[in-house]
Amino acid sequence: MIPPPTTTATESTRVSTTSGPSEQAQATPANGSRTRNGTGHSVRIEGLHAFYGPHHVIKGLDIEFPANEVTAIIGPSGSGKSTVVRCINRMHEEIPGARAEGSVMLDQLDVYAPGVDVTAVRRLIGMVFQKPNPFPTMSIFDNVAAGLRLTGNGSRDLRDRVQASLEAVGLWNEVKHRLGEPGVGLSGGQQQRLCIARTIAVEPEVILMDEPCSALDPIATLRIEELIDELKARYTIVIVTHNMQQAARVSDTTAFMLDGERVEHAPTTEIFTTPQDERTEHYVTGKFG
Repeated sequence: MIPPPTTTATESTRVSTTSGPSEQAQATPANGSRTRNGTGHSVRIEGLHAFYGPHHVIKGLDIEFPANEVTAIIGPSGSGKSTVVRCINRMHEEIPGARAEGSVMLDQLDVYAPGVDVTAVRRLIGMVFQKPNPFPTMSIFDNVAAGLRLTGNGSRDLRDRVQASLEAVGLWNEVKHRLGEPGVGLSGGQQQRLCIARTIAVEPEVILMDEPCSALDPIATLRIEELIDELKARYTIVIVTHNMQQAARVSDTTAFMLDGERVEHAPTTEIFTTPQDERTEHYVTGKFG
C-alpha cells in the first residue's frame, strides 16, 4: 500500500507496495527516469458516494476505466462529472464540508484505504483542470520542474526530464529558446499543454482532465485532442467534457451521467449511435441537457 506520510516531503511522496502500479514506482531507476512498456493501469470505482455537506451528489457509482484507453464522462451540468474525477485522486475532500465513501481502486490498490498517503495518490493520478493554471511566478522551465522538485526527483537529469515532458506535449520547439520566461506569457493552448507537461513530468499512472479545452480556441482544442490520443499509449485517461463532438473524437468509451448516477457506459460509437437507455439518446441528440 501507499505508506502514510513520514518526516520529510521527499519521503512522503515515495510509494511502496507489493502489487499493481507501485511496482513500477519501486522499479524507478536512481536517476528518476522510468521506461514505460505501454501497459497502463485501470481505475475501478465501487460504491462511490460523494457529498457536499448534506447534499448527496454521487449516489453509489460503479464504473471502470480501462488501462490505456480514453474514457469520456458526459452529462448535463450538475450531474456529478467533475466530482467523480476529483474523487479519483482525492481532491474532493479538500473542499470544506465535502466527503466521499466507497472504493477507488488503482489496479489492486484502494486509494481510500486507511493510512494511504494522499500526496502519493495525487502523484500517481495527475489532474489537468478546466482553466490552464501555470504557476504565475514561475518560468516555463520551473513550471514543468515544480512537481519533480516537490517529489524529491529534482536530480541531475532535471533538464532532460523537463525537455522530454515538453516534447511529449509538442511544446518543446515552441518554447526551447525562452524557457526562462514566465509560463503565464504563453497562449491559452500553450499554457494548457504546459500544464499537461507538468502533470506527466512526475510520471503518473492515470491522467484526469476536467473540461481541458473549454477555454481554448478550435485550433488549440484540436492540438490538445491530438495530444490525448498520443498520450493514451502510455497513460489511462479520463476526460470530463460537455462537448459531444469532442467525446466522440477522443474517447474509446463514454459514460453518461445524470443526477449523480451512471446511466450508461459503453464504447463511444455505441453511445452515440445505438444507446441502450432512452435518457442517453435524448441527451446525445440534444433533446435535453
